[in-house]
Amino acid sequence: MKSLLDLIEDQLVANRLPVVGVTLAATPHPNTPVVLTLHWHAFVEVKIAEAGEAVAYQPVPSSALQVNQRWDSFVDLELDALETAWELGAWDLQRVEARPCHRPGAPIQESLECQNVFGAPPYEINGEPTVVAEAPDSADLIEAASRAGYVCWQFRPVWCGLWSSVSEDETLHKGGYRNPTCPLMARPYQPGVARKVVYQLGRQSSLIH
Repeated sequence: MKSLLDLIEDQLVANRLPVVGVTLAATPHPNTPVVLTLHWHAFVEVKIAEAGEAVAYQPVPSSALQVNQRWDSFVDLELDALETAWELGAWDLQRVEARPCHRPGAPIQESLECQNVFGAPPYEINGEPTVVAEAPDSADLIEAASRAGYVCWQFRPVWCGLWSSVSEDETLHKGGYRNPTCPLMARPYQPGVARKVVYQLGRQSSLIH
């Protein structure tokens, strides 16, 4: 069984692009698919018109991948996310707990965020998708999340990431990685409550003036 770290490394090898951030989204129902999204730092040339040489630059779409591996408890996912963020050199790991967006008075922004983290954003940029998704069950996951809430974990890798040149983290080895094992443990999760939990992974003892 592949870990989250293995899946991310496979994507890094396949795309050969620096990563800006990583998102993992799940509903509160055990053994349902989760969606892993990698956000790339790169641009592609797009012709402005058929005739002429004028071009524009658009961001490379994020890559969303449905993961169907079994997980029996919330702790399973949390520990995998923590270990992955730790080994990839992230400064912190943020856990966003979202309420159901199909509730009276819920702002439309919550629905958009739900669709986005499960790999199906309802918008494009200049007619081009912002996410290239291999997530066949995304519609079902969005429906379940809209009724029961969801959790997503977010972090910014230093290893093979955009942040390698600006990191001042004392816990990192050369290249921006850390050796296993992450010293932090999972914290309790209560479905249906809006909350953000931040796990501090990095350390910097001196301030830059």
